[in-house]
Amino acid sequence: ESEQAGSEENLLNYQAGGVENSAKNHAAAGAGDPPNDQAADGAENSAKNLSARSAGDPPHDQAADAIENSLNNQTEATEKLVKDEQGTAESFVEDVADAVEMPEDSQRNGVETPVSNKADRLPEEAKEILKSLASKWEDVLDANALQVIPLKGAMTNEVFQIKWPTMTGELSRKVLVRMYGEGVDVFFDRDNEIHTFEFMSKNGQGPRLLGRFTNGRVEEFIHARTLSASDLRNPSISALIAAKMKEFHDLDMPGEKKVHLWDRLRNWLSEAKRLSSPKEVEAFYLDTIDKEISILEKELSGSHQQIKFCHNDLQYGNIMLDEETNSVTIIDYEYASYNPVAFDIANHFCEMAANYHTEEPHILDYNKYPDFEERQRFVQAYLSTSGEQPSDSEVEQLLQEIEKYTLANHLFWGVWGIISAQVNTIDFDYKEYAKQRFQEYWARKPYLLINSEAPSPYNVPEGTGELASAVPTKSKNSGIFRKMKRVLGLGLFRSKS
Repeated sequence: ESEQAGSEENLLNYQAGGVENSAKNHAAAGAGDPPNDQAADGAENSAKNLSARSAGDPPHDQAADAIENSLNNQTEATEKLVKDEQGTAESFVEDVADAVEMPEDSQRNGVETPVSNKADRLPEEAKEILKSLASKWEDVLDANALQVIPLKGAMTNEVFQIKWPTMTGELSRKVLVRMYGEGVDVFFDRDNEIHTFEFMSKNGQGPRLLGRFTNGRVEEFIHARTLSASDLRNPSISALIAAKMKEFHDLDMPGEKKVHLWDRLRNWLSEAKRLSSPKEVEAFYLDTIDKEISILEKELSGSHQQIKFCHNDLQYGNIMLDEETNSVTIIDYEYASYNPVAFDIANHFCEMAANYHTEEPHILDYNKYPDFEERQRFVQAYLSTSGEQPSDSEVEQLLQEIEKYTLANHLFWGVWGIISAQVNTIDFDYKEYAKQRFQEYWARKPYLLINSEAPSPYNVPEGTGELASAVPTKSKNSGIFRKMKRVLGLGLFRSKS
């Protein structure tokens, strides 16, 4: 009983700490706390010292650096303001021109912008497939008169809506074109993804595959709207997602029914280190992540886990809502594999900190991480899908597993960000994104893993939000951030303007 009370307090502390930490992480903080013998000092750093520092100074002896940072930040802010004002003026003219062609629903949702040079963005192979499809539709006026609309929010591929005017003039024929990002095949096997796509389609779980070309594919366009970031907080929509996720997990997907998380993470880490410079490897502590993976694997593995086919990337952009039927569809299965369901749900919770349709889509706001009540409501809806009400102990156990798997999730997408920064040309600040993920890992680890040699989270007064109310002793690595700054300089982690 005391353990249960303690775990509930632990969850509350994690949430409260996330609120305090997230506000500070938005400043130019460092790549993450040191991994070796750092738990106690990491707690102090996460609560107090992750605010406006370029690469993260130690809590002591930092006055000179603070002055330097302040001057640099003021200079950068002035330069950025001038650039932003110039950019705003230029983009306003472009946006006005684009708005003439923008469909009505695009203006309402604000996620589509027609491309001025039309089909020139698509490879010839793709255009031939599209023209062939359109020529078979009797209501299409001209198969060559296709309109290309890029959809924002994609970080692995480029995604386009393709539409043709029809004889009725009221409705248009639409398909989706997905052009694979360069160098991203390290993340998954494309053939496996296509097999998953086809399996899902046959089981009524997603769009149909209409064609394939060398670096992409054509998919059926689902007549439903993509969720927004705020939709994830809607209790009724969240309940639909929970039920759909359970349905997804219960699919009997062909393949080896084992956990793929840890092997995939180690493979990604190896590639990240290969692609990164020695300074980047040191700055992000990539040489220590393998040890962290082993710690998590040992801590989180157990016979009680539910191993199911998981999506592994259930952010709001991968969920479609049909408001007429009040049903959701899960799309984009590139990262799907068998894994613990707790990892998949943890990923979904972590994605609530993101909004990929802002001017700075790489910025994460952990104030938006769901609170205990939201998480509990989601898990109850997930476990109730079969019609039977779960016991309190079942809900509590899964909630605890999910919170621990947020750590694996932060490493997963942190390493992904390091690789993507080297291979992907999509306009997204992958390094800044990775930095925030690693920061959250080191900040949360002492409060989620009991054996992390950190002050016990159960000693923290409930509801105070004070992560470091028990003052930790100084660790061996208290000067590690100064070392990072010395090696890397001030500018490495600055966001792209």
